[in-house]
Formats: sequence, C-alpha cells, structure tokens
Amino acid sequence: MATTASQPRKLSTADARRDTVLRTAIRAFAARGYYGTTTTEVAKAAGISQAYVYRLFPDKQALFVAVIEHCASRMRESLADGAAGAAGADPASVLDALKRAYGRLVEDRDLLLVLMHANCAASEPPIRDAIRACYAKQVEYVRAVTGASDEQIRDFIATGLLANVLLAIDAQSIDAPWVHTLLTGLDGQAPAR
Repeated sequence: MATTASQPRKLSTADARRDTVLRTAIRAFAARGYYGTTTTEVAKAAGISQAYVYRLFPDKQALFVAVIEHCASRMRESLADGAAGAAGADPASVLDALKRAYGRLVEDRDLLLVLMHANCAASEPPIRDAIRACYAKQVEYVRAVTGASDEQIRDFIATGLLANVLLAIDAQSIDAPWVHTLLTGLDGQAPAR
C-alpha cells in the first residue's frame, strides 16, 4: 500500500520497536555513556528482551551508531525549522535563526549528552565515523542554507560546541569570572554579574 502526503506511513511493529529502543537508548547512553551502558539496561528500559534488541541491532556499537544517526537527523530537522523562520536571507540572519533553533534542540539534555558521549567514544572506528558524518552533515547543511563563509560556519559550529560543554557541566549555575567569560556572547548578550 503506497502512502500519500495526507496518509502518514504506519510503522511496522519492528519499526515501532526500533524507534522505542532508539528513544530509550538515548536516555540510557546519556546517563552512563557508551562504555557504561549495557544492552540489558536498554532492553529493560524499553520493556523488551535483550535478544530482541539484538534482532534490531547486531551489537551495542551498532545501536550507539544508530542513536548518533537519530540525533543527527533531529539536529538537521531543527536547523531546517530554524532556517525556515529566519528573519532575513543574509547569512547573519540565517545563522542567528539556526543558533536559536539549536539552542532549543539542546534543551533536550539527553540528546546533548549523547553527542558529548559520542565524541568521547570516537576511539571506536564505527562511532568515530558516525560522529564525523554527523558533523559533516551539519556543516554542509549550514553552508547550503546560509551561504556563509567558511569562517562564519566555523565560528557557528565552534560556538555550538562550546555551548554544548557549558550546558553539559551546568556552567550557567556558577557565578565565577571564568564562566562569565565563556558565556559572554553565546546568547547575544553578556551575562549579568
């Protein structure tokens, strides 16, 4: 049966379970990282057997790679929403809209922490390849939608990575000069002292 624009595709039971496992795995990997999370924990949290997890994903590494790919897709969708709402078509306006969209996305702390854990597990070649692909897709999308220079794109990505670290360590809850220095300009204004 073909689907139409007005008729969304129904997920099969396996597709629905895969989606459930991915969402559950994001929470689990966010809490304990790639190395600290077992497929048993993911299966238990998803309400399925570990054997069923292995029917969906050949091993923990493949599951984590799928989680990274899922997060990359969510990032791309978020950036597209931001670009669609840009106040103007010039690179600075579009980059500003993307920055706000990304800020809303990483309010999902689990997604943020999974990306941080993925960077830390990049010594595993398939994970390294997946996180590289994630960054490549985001950079090339930003380039395509903004028309920004390499320097503007680098600054946009670098600012996002710094924001990730500061959010992960809950820096905004600390009143210290080093935090003020690093937070200045991330939201368009200097933090109150």
